[in-house]
Parts: sequence; structure tokens; C-alpha cells
Amino acid sequence: MTTILVTGGTGTLGRLVTERLRADGHEVRVLSRHTQPYAVDLREGGSGLDAAVTGVDTIVHCASTPRGGDEEAAAHLIAAARRAGVGHLVYISIVGVDQVPFPYYRTKLAVEQLIERSGLGWTTLRATQFHDLLVQLFEMLAKSPVMPLPARISAQPVEVAEVADRLAELALGAPAGRVEDMGGPEVRTMESLARAYLAAKGRRRAPLNVPLWGAAYRGFRAGGHLTPEHALGKGTFEQYLERRFGGRGA
Repeated sequence: MTTILVTGGTGTLGRLVTERLRADGHEVRVLSRHTQPYAVDLREGGSGLDAAVTGVDTIVHCASTPRGGDEEAAAHLIAAARRAGVGHLVYISIVGVDQVPFPYYRTKLAVEQLIERSGLGWTTLRATQFHDLLVQLFEMLAKSPVMPLPARISAQPVEVAEVADRLAELALGAPAGRVEDMGGPEVRTMESLARAYLAAKGRRRAPLNVPLWGAAYRGFRAGGHLTPEHALGKGTFEQYLERRFGGRGA
């Protein structure tokens, strides 16, 4: 039996990774800011973090936030892992972090580089956006009668449960470096995905494609965040919408 620490283990992805590893009979410690006995703010580190990693074989690092602090959190985690002699650090990143100069992507890339230089055995998986992230975006954009969408941008959403399966598999293997990217089964325009969301919710909104500006927008428009050659996911956006909303409308 392997002892595994999952950071962000109560989040959308981390919770599923934890469930899968426990179902396979492994001891899993969940680290988050509010979950005992390993309630730790990674941005601050401290003795609680050392206690969490002591005796751990593998760390799956899912904790992340666009609000900042990921690099500090990773530095604290790496230092604690070194002190504890952890053999394997698995990291979930995002497709396109080296292609799209979006601030959060730059941070994720910086964390990748910290892990690569850590001296630990490591594995990094890059995945495309989860279905629920798009729904969160569309919920916000659909508040007005006209639904503004970034023009000429596509997405390749992937089922979070499938990413969790892959991370659990990687956690039980040997350090593999940067592994094959993982994208959803379809590359779709934002308008197509938004219309699918509106149909599932039974909402009437007029999608409006709005040109944006800046280097990050150009990167997204060029498809730097897509990986059609690695369309490994099976679950479609419509299947996700059916599970979540069940055709009930709103």
C-alpha cells in the first residue's frame, strides 16, 4: 500500500483523485486549508506541512488558485518534500501554459519549472479546461440578455473525472517527467459551447462574439491552449450538461 498526499484534496479535481486512490486501497492524506488533520495553507508552509508529508511516498499537487500564491505554495511544498524524502511529486498543469501569455498560465508554467528543478522525482500532466469551468464562465456571461463571448476562440473541454483517473494512474507509477497532454474529445467554438449550455438550461440569450485585444487573447485565438492531437478524453460537453442539468431548464 502506498501513502499519498493530495494537495487541494477537497477541490473539484483533488476530491476525485482522492476517491480513486482510496478505492484502490491506498492511504491518502488530504491537505487543504480547512481539512483536519492536515489543515495547511501552502502559501505559509510551517510545521503542519512537514507533518503532512512525513512518511509519504507520493504527492499529487492539485492545489491552485488564480488569485495568486501558487509559486510560494509550490516552493514550500518542494522544500518539505525534500526534507521528508518524498520520492515522487505529480503536478497537474494546463495545456498552453508555454504558449499563451495569460497571467495564471505564466504562474502554472513557473510552478512546472520549480518542480523540474526540485531534485525530486516528478511527473507533470497538462490538461485542457474542465467542463465545469466553462459552465461557470457561461453562468456569469448569461446574466444579461446579450451573452458576450470572445470572438474567434475555441475550447477543448475535458471531463474532470477522466483527468482524475489519469492522475491517480500517474501517482501509482514511477516519475515520468512531462507526460502526454490530455484534451477533451472535441475542439469547439465558444459560441457552439455557449449555445449547448443555453439549450441545457432552457435560457434564451443572444450570443455576441466580441473581439478582444492583447497578447493573451492572440494566444488563445491561435489555439495555443488546445491539443487536438491529444484528444484523449471521451466525455463530451453535452454529456456533462445532461448529467448536471438533466434537461430541466432554468
